[in-house]
Amino acid sequence: MTTLTGCPAPALDVRSAPATQVTHEGAAWLASACNDPRSALAVWEERPSAPAVLPCGTAFDVVNVPLVLGRRMLDLLWAEGPGCGPAAVHRGRMLLFTAPGTAQRLPALLGWVGEPPTKSGEEWDRDTAAPICHGLGDAVTVPPLVATPGPSRWLVAPGSRRPWLPGPDALLWAFLHAARLQVSIFRSADRDANVYDVSRRR
Repeated sequence: MTTLTGCPAPALDVRSAPATQVTHEGAAWLASACNDPRSALAVWEERPSAPAVLPCGTAFDVVNVPLVLGRRMLDLLWAEGPGCGPAAVHRGRMLLFTAPGTAQRLPALLGWVGEPPTKSGEEWDRDTAAPICHGLGDAVTVPPLVATPGPSRWLVAPGSRRPWLPGPDALLWAFLHAARLQVSIFRSADRDANVYDVSRRR
């Protein structure tokens, strides 16, 4: 496993279409999270089938949620929201790459929303755990540059040196709506009602 360590991120540009695999530009963006991006990228490109540990808080933050909930959040962000940044699966969890600062701001927003009955009127079931937010001082394991069998894979792979990344407001909206739908799914299933097909893939 390649271990990489942190440095400041470049300014972000507008959202680009999601890549199906990590491009050279996308790999350069991931490596920009490191103290020595050029060396980190060279090491990673020598071992493209190896995952890497990347620091958060400079180039990106990461919001970590259960896989089914994360899949629904992705669907909502693309179908009804502003879109999403890179997203990956690692050991049964969804990693949503977000704008730096999201890891600090999102828990505060969720705290303001509160548990049901929520302060804002949104429905958030007690059985839905809050997202795990990785920010400055944290690190996450990201999938290899190339698709390989294993517990990690890209769902939306980095394809740009400056990808568009959602912020805390977009993640709050997607989480609340996905959690509300998830509650509705399980309650409907208990009544033998139709269940949303969470296996849908883009």
